[in-house]
Amino acid sequence: MGKLTYNLSEKTIQDFVHYYKNKQLNLNPGFQRQSVWRLSDRRKLIDSILQGFPIPSIFLFQRSEGEGGAGRLIYDVVDGKQRLESIFMFLGLIRGKKFSLRTKLDEEEQPRDYDWLRLKPKHEARVMGYKLQIVEVSGDLADIELLFIRINSTGKSLTGQEKRHARYYNSPFLKQAAKLADRHKTYFTGMGILSQYQIDRMKHIELVSELLASIRKEEPINKKTALNSVMSGGIDRVNSLNKWTNEFEKVIRILKQIFPRIKETRFTHIPDFYSLFFLFWKLDKSGCVLTDKQRNRQAQDLLIWFSFGLNYASENSKKRSGALSDQGLFLEYLHTVRGNTDSFDSRKRRIEILNEIFGGLFEKRDKQRRFTKQQRELIWHSQEVKRCAICNKTLTWDNFTIDHIRPWSKAGPTTIDNAQLLCSSCNSRKGNRT
Repeated sequence: MGKLTYNLSEKTIQDFVHYYKNKQLNLNPGFQRQSVWRLSDRRKLIDSILQGFPIPSIFLFQRSEGEGGAGRLIYDVVDGKQRLESIFMFLGLIRGKKFSLRTKLDEEEQPRDYDWLRLKPKHEARVMGYKLQIVEVSGDLADIELLFIRINSTGKSLTGQEKRHARYYNSPFLKQAAKLADRHKTYFTGMGILSQYQIDRMKHIELVSELLASIRKEEPINKKTALNSVMSGGIDRVNSLNKWTNEFEKVIRILKQIFPRIKETRFTHIPDFYSLFFLFWKLDKSGCVLTDKQRNRQAQDLLIWFSFGLNYASENSKKRSGALSDQGLFLEYLHTVRGNTDSFDSRKRRIEILNEIFGGLFEKRDKQRRFTKQQRELIWHSQEVKRCAICNKTLTWDNFTIDHIRPWSKAGPTTIDNAQLLCSSCNSRKGNRT
């Protein structure tokens, strides 16, 4: 950490209300984490202020707007965001977040419910005149970010992702991962993959970052080393980010379609979900057809069966010495989630095991999509009656087309046996074109 300078002072809550109303107070600089305080935490803080108890210092980074620092002063909150946020909520300055608390004031014998509008003028004055201890910090922004991480290493310590957010909040990769994570957080919570508390602590951003990084690398990643590397590695090209994003979105759609009952299985655990996601990314990239309803139902049943088998094997392994002969694959999978779960080797082996279960279920599309010139000639000359297979229109050499009988997108092969003559109009309407 470089040279930081500090200036100690006091400011009243009234001062901060003025800064907030005049948009001179930035509660959410890039390195800040999301709010994690519960309502009970906020009530305790307001009660401390009403009782005149001291609260921890507020750390501010002072800067000037505009080029060359010629604009008005702005205060970025380095530490104390949730304290100030709670004060503004109680005062009714943050719409829809107002709250009350139950406490005894002065000589009252019984506690009463108080909100800002129920306070007596003397208590309002006590709140607005309450002096907060301020530490104004000056220095390079990179050092301020490290200070934020250091300050937040106690209390409700920063999670790994909150630390990465503080360090790499300008990373295009992280920004894209955050957008995707917010877009799909309802799916993560609805399926039981993440809790709301984990969402509040940016766990959804960490999970999406891992999945995007794995797509980027086209193989499982070692979580401990890969995330910092990809976020600190400079600017990823927009086209590449868009490509990985599209692939991520496609796999999420596939999982929703094939596994609507995933919440009933252990694959809501993050290590298991990661492995399932990456396997189906690989299956899609390899040309597997993942839209067949019957096979998808079988895949759902297989997932429930395998999840049950894992749980059964886990219970048996606790009660018996040695593995049962018919539980080897289950126990091998369990071994990868009991130690060093997020390493490359553990993830790779889990995905291999899942591929043994699901990989043979899905058919692959023919690598050749379009019929060759030679195939077209053979198909044309092999037909005695040259008519459209759909509308029965007579065809000529100049207006015929060739299409698959069983669609290519549904694993129909690009062979003469799977070809039919069509007029151009019927071929266009049919879809799944050659």
